Amino acid sequence: MRKVRLRYAKRERLRFMSHRDVARAFERALRRGGVPMAYSQGFSPHPRVSWVGAAPTGAASEAEYVEVQLAERVPAAVLRSELNRALPAGLDILDAVEAGPGVLAHRIDVSLWVIELPGVSPLALASAAASLWAEDRAEVERLTKNGRVLMDVRPALLGLSAGQAGWGVPIVSPLTMGDARDDGLPGGAGRPVAAEVPPGHDHGAAQGGAVVSDDRVDDRRRGAPPCGILAAVVRQATPTVRPDDVLGALRVVAGLEPPVPAKATRMAQGTLDDDGCIVDPLAADRTVANEATGPTPVEADGRFDASSRDIACAGAESTPTPGR
Repeated sequence: MRKVRLRYAKRERLRFMSHRDVARAFERALRRGGVPMAYSQGFSPHPRVSWVGAAPTGAASEAEYVEVQLAERVPAAVLRSELNRALPAGLDILDAVEAGPGVLAHRIDVSLWVIELPGVSPLALASAAASLWAEDRAEVERLTKNGRVLMDVRPALLGLSAGQAGWGVPIVSPLTMGDARDDGLPGGAGRPVAAEVPPGHDHGAAQGGAVVSDDRVDDRRRGAPPCGILAAVVRQATPTVRPDDVLGALRVVAGLEPPVPAKATRMAQGTLDDDGCIVDPLAADRTVANEATGPTPVEADGRFDASSRDIACAGAESTPTPGR
């Protein structure tokens, strides 16, 4: 049996789909696309599909991963095309590669989240982020099936930064929490370590997503309500620290209360290398699959290509590499 590993996006209104609904949509797409799936044994066989760290309901994502087993070989590009044709708009297959050796889940240890907070000024957000970063503990309350429990969010935060949407502002690159910047943000708010988002573009463009029109950028400059952007590199631990937990920690530590619901988007998943950059979990598979065809849009060293993933670098100064 063959295995193919996919990276897919969950966008727009489909971010409100539960993981179960996403799984059902994938199964329908596999059937509609005529994909020769491998099935489990027993009285109720199901397609052999393995999911890795699904995003919570309500969160968008540009970096979700799933592995499917096939009864016969299908070229990864053909599988991607057939699934995109059958999936609803908002669920998009961004990458497909034949699986090589190793377990996909072992290559995913951290997530990069970008959280948009309309109505929150970048200065207030930077101050709150600096306060949270300075704390050793940040406990938030979470409702579970066993009742309300306290969870310490701070150990899972490996990088934290604040910025704003606008002209050439690094809204998706985590910032080192060290030197003060020259743009008026408070000391400790950090400095950028990756490329800036060009004028007229939002963070979605870095992963092939929607591009913000110049008119929308002009609206921001004409006095539209501020929109702070929080970028957080979060270790995937148990229990999982979600974007709303990070916002809860900002509320507990700094009293930050967004006036409207925030929108969270997962921009990348993987492991951190020694330079604090997120390594593409499909890089090893792609290297094996493309030895005879040359490099792909992802660089040969396995990091996210700078032209398509400016947000991947977390900054070694403030983002220690987690234990392997």
